[in-house]
Amino acid sequence: MVNWYRRVVVLAIPLILSNLTQPLLSTVDTVLSGHLPGAAALGGVAIGSIFFNSVFWTFGFLRMGTTGLVAQAYGARDTHALRLHLVRALLIAFFIGAVILVIQTPLITGAITLLGASVEVRANALRYCHIRIWSAPAALASYAILGDLLGRQRARTALALQAAINVVNVAVALVLVLRLHWGVAGIATATLVADWTGCLLGLLLTRHSAARGQAPHTWHEIVHAPSLWHLFALNRDIFLRTAGLVLAYAWFTRTGARAGDAVLAANAVLMNLIVSYALDGFANATEALVGESIGARRRADFHAVLRASTIASFVVATAMALVYLLCGRAFIGFYTNQAGVAALAMQFLPWVVALPVISVWGFQLDGVFIGATRARDLRDSMLLSVGVFLLLAVAFERFMGNQGLWAAFCLFNAMRGLTLGLRLKRIERAFAGPTPVS
Repeated sequence: MVNWYRRVVVLAIPLILSNLTQPLLSTVDTVLSGHLPGAAALGGVAIGSIFFNSVFWTFGFLRMGTTGLVAQAYGARDTHALRLHLVRALLIAFFIGAVILVIQTPLITGAITLLGASVEVRANALRYCHIRIWSAPAALASYAILGDLLGRQRARTALALQAAINVVNVAVALVLVLRLHWGVAGIATATLVADWTGCLLGLLLTRHSAARGQAPHTWHEIVHAPSLWHLFALNRDIFLRTAGLVLAYAWFTRTGARAGDAVLAANAVLMNLIVSYALDGFANATEALVGESIGARRRADFHAVLRASTIASFVVATAMALVYLLCGRAFIGFYTNQAGVAALAMQFLPWVVALPVISVWGFQLDGVFIGATRARDLRDSMLLSVGVFLLLAVAFERFMGNQGLWAAFCLFNAMRGLTLGLRLKRIERAFAGPTPVS
C-alpha cells in the first residue's frame, strides 16, 4: 500500500527548498538596495522587481501548463508526449522573450509610470529594468524547464538548478555592488547573469535527459494542429488567470506607492516575507501527483493525494505563521536598516502572520487544478477573486489607509481558495474523459 503522506512530503521537501531559493534573486536585490543611501534605491529596485514579477508571472503558463501536461504523460508512461510538451514550451518561451526585447522601451516606461513613484524611485527603477530586461528569454525558458522537471517529479534536479542560479546571483551581486560600487546597475546585472546561467544549465539537463534512446521529433509532430490548439486553449486560460493575479499585485504595489516611498519600501520588505514559496512546494508536489493519477486513470490515488497534500500543507502553513509571529522583527531588520521603513513594516506585520493560514487553501487547490489541467476553472476563480479584491482595496484603503490595503489582500487570498473549492468536484470528470492530447 502506498504511503501518500510520505510520497507527498518526500517530493515536496526538495520543491520547498527549490522554491525558497527563488526569492533569493529578489531578496539579495532587496537587502543590497536596502543598505544603499536613502529609500529611493530600495523603492526603485522594489518597483523594478514588481515589473519583472508581473511580466514573467503573466507567462507563468509556460511552467504551469507544462507541469500539468508532462505529469499526465508521465502517469500514462507516454515518453513520446513527454518530450513534445517540453519542446513546444521552449519554442513558445523563446519567441515571447524575443518579443519582449523588441518592445522593451515602451513596455518598461509605461509600466513604471503606471506603478507610480517619486522621480528618484522612478529613475532607479528604469535603470534596473533596462538592464535586467535582457534576461527575458532565459527566464521564460527556465519556466518551461522547471515545468518539465516538476512534471517528471525530478524535484532534486530542480533544487540543484535553483541553487546554482542563486549562488551565481549572490556572488556576482556582492562583487558588483560591494566591491565595484555599481549600485542599482550592479544589482540588475547580477540577476541578469544568474537568469542566463540557470537557463543554459537547464537546457543541458533536459538535452541529456531527452537524448536517452529516442530519435528527435519531426517538425510535423511539433506543430501538430490538434495538439497546438489544446495547448493554446490551456495556455490562454492560465494566461488570463495569471494576468488577474498580476493585476492584483500591481494594484497593491501602486496603491502603496501613492502613500509614499516609505510605505512602498515597507510593503516591499513584507512581500519578501510572505510564505508563498514554501506553500508552493506542496502545491507543486500536488500538481505532479494529481497529474500522474489522472494520466494513469487512478481515481483512488487522486483522492489520497488530495487528502495527504492538504493536511501536510496546512501543518506547514501553521508553522510558518508561528515563525513570523515570533521572528518577524528580526526578519524585517535583516531586509533593511532604515528605522522608518522598519517601523512601518512592523505595523503591518500581523497581516503577514495571518496570511499563511488564509492563503494555503488557494495555493493547494491551484496545484490540484493545474495538475488536472483544469485551466478554465482556474481562470474563472481568479478573475472573480480579483474583482472582489479591487472593490475592497478601493473601499478599505480610503478609510483605513495601508492597513485596509493589507486587509483586502488577505480577503483576496481567501477568495481564491473558496472559489476553487466550490469547483473541486469537477475534476472527477477527468477520470472519465479522453486521454490527454500529446
